[in-house]
Formats: sequence, structure tokens, C-alpha cells
Amino acid sequence: MYTALSALVCLSGAIGTLAHGSHAKVDPWNEHYANTPDLSFSGVTSFAHLPHVKCLDKPDQAFDIALLGVPFDSAVSFRPGARFGPYALRSGSRRQRPDRGYSSRLEVNPYTSGLYVLDCGDVPVTPFDPATAIKQVKAGYKSILHHPVVNEEEMKRLHMQKGLDGQYHPRIIALGGDHTIVLPILDAVSEVYGPVSVIHFDAHIDTWNPNRYVGSVSLQADVNHGTFFWHAYENGYIKPNSSIHAGIRTRFAGPQDLDDDVTAGFDLIHTFDIDDFGVEWIAEKIKARIGNGPVVISLDVDVMDPSIVPATGTPESGGWTSRELRRIIHSLVGLNVVAFDVVELSPAYDTQAEISAIAAADMVYDFLSILALGVDDDKMKATSRQVDEL
Repeated sequence: MYTALSALVCLSGAIGTLAHGSHAKVDPWNEHYANTPDLSFSGVTSFAHLPHVKCLDKPDQAFDIALLGVPFDSAVSFRPGARFGPYALRSGSRRQRPDRGYSSRLEVNPYTSGLYVLDCGDVPVTPFDPATAIKQVKAGYKSILHHPVVNEEEMKRLHMQKGLDGQYHPRIIALGGDHTIVLPILDAVSEVYGPVSVIHFDAHIDTWNPNRYVGSVSLQADVNHGTFFWHAYENGYIKPNSSIHAGIRTRFAGPQDLDDDVTAGFDLIHTFDIDDFGVEWIAEKIKARIGNGPVVISLDVDVMDPSIVPATGTPESGGWTSRELRRIIHSLVGLNVVAFDVVELSPAYDTQAEISAIAAADMVYDFLSILALGVDDDKMKATSRQVDEL
């Protein structure tokens, strides 16, 4: 039965339809400012404003280079806080961006060079159980290491090494985190490439034998940011007698610490060597030690002087400047690098100007540039021939 009420309902619906149909779309932003890129200080803080995906949740996500945060600091010996290092590195990179990433020194823009770079977020490690956290780091890193790559042809052109399985694997730049994270990283990397060499930039050797290390009161305490290279040596992750420290200036318990360091497979460049011999000598010594095999570059930010980088857990006076360190890093272009990490950045001790975070983020940029420039195949072959002849 048609009533006044039903007539009113029909009328109101018609008015609503008319109003909706005649309503013009209001979008002044896209009308005047469509596709405006984020500025250095705006947008979600991924590294260098790169695209960002939580890659651990997307096993089929492809990339050639991953930035992977590892916010772990449960095995430090002095000042904690490196769990915030991945956040600080991303914040310190805000003035970097793909469209202004060209290096006049290295003549490359690593963000647009042909290798697809992605910020893969963080490995969400537990802060309550170091043993479990180390397992989580390996699981997360190994998963990322086995993601598909985007540009196999570009990796081939750059002479990047395939894994023992005959496949190309992504290169990962780990954003730490305290230096203990390198133990599970070396575990995962050595499974793909076999034992690797290490170029270790640090104020400390980190090969301390846990049997003599102060604070090693249990099996779990034996694994920390001062002993992880010793464990890596014992577990066979490191190629014998082919690794090197650079920037060392810490104090030792005695000559036995240096004996253990040699046992673990390392040579040593003291921070003062830069005054006696210069950057070029340091670079040549590193390259002669490493040879043509797969190498991991591990950079503790305390290799730089605390006047340059105060934001670290174990500062030591007398370190290198960021300029000196970057010149040394640039000289390593062409090496067969399969992984990088930047560790021990503790932003609670930084200045309000983020001077430590900015310096550390620039080291990551240099690492990206090394990857974009590829492996010097001629030098690697020449080195191989020399080794064979000997």
C-alpha cells in the first residue's frame, strides 16, 4: 500500500542520488601538484627514500641489493643502544635519494645503475634471548639471501660471483646492530659461497679467545661482540689466512691476543699506519691480503675517531676521519665483495646534528657504489694466475 511515508522515503532517495551524481570530485592536490616527490625531510624514512618492503613476509620479492636492518645489541660489553642503529642509518640517509645519487669521484649512481636496490626492513629479533636472536638473524639473513634477483644479466656483466649452487644471489648490506650479528651473517654467507675472506674496519680486533675474555662466564656469554670472529674461525666460516683488520688501536691483555688473531686468520693494519704509509699503502695491503676470492666487508663505525663519530658503544681515541675511511673504501672497487655490514651505531650518543648517522649512511652509499661498479674481472684473473704460478 502506497503511503505518505513510502513516498517520503522515495523522494529522499531520489534527492540523495541526484546530490551524489552531481557532486564534483574535489582533488586540488593532484590537480596542481600530482606526483611531487618527497623531500629529504618528508615521507616514510626508508634508506635514501628507496622503495621499501618487509621482504621477510614476501618470499618471492625480487631485488639485486637489499638493505636489511638487524636491531640487535644484547651482546655488547660497554654502552648499549645499537639496536637503534638501523633507524639511525635510515635517518642519516635522508639527504640521499636515487635521483641525486651520482658520485663524481666514482662516476656512478648506485641507485640507478641497473641493479635493483630495495630497503627490506628489519629482522625483528628478540631482545630477551641472545641465543634465539642469533638464530633469528641467521634465519632472516639466509631467507633474504635466497630471494630471487631481478637483473641476472647485469650481475653477469659486473662479473659478480654465483653461489656454490650455480645461482646468482642478492647482495645484502646489513644495518646493525652490534657486531655479534656478523657471526650468523658469516654462517649464512659461507653456506652460499664457501669460506670467505673478511675486510674488517674497526678499532678492535674482535677475535678475542672466549677462554680469556673478561665477562665470559657461560657458553652464551662466550658469544659476544668481541669474540664472534673467533667463533667464525672455529666454525670454518672464514678462509684461512686471508682476512685483515684495518684501523685497530685498542689495548690488549698481552701478546697472546695478537697470537690468537693470527690463528684466526687475520693480518692487522694499525690506525697510525695511515700517518706512516698513507691511504694507498693501506689499500694495496688490503687487496694483496684478500686476493680474488669472495670477501665480506664489515665496518664498525668506531673505526672513525669519536670526534667524528661519537655514537658508538666502545669509542677509542685516535681513529680515522670519515674522509680518510671513505678514500680507503673507494680504493676497494673491483674486489669480489659478496656482503657488507655497518654496525655498532648507537644513536643515543650522537649529537643533535646526527653527525655519526650521516657519516655511517655515507659509508653505506659507498658500499652500494662498489657493488654498482662490479668486480674487476681482469684483476681477479691476474691475481688468480699469480697465485697458481706460486
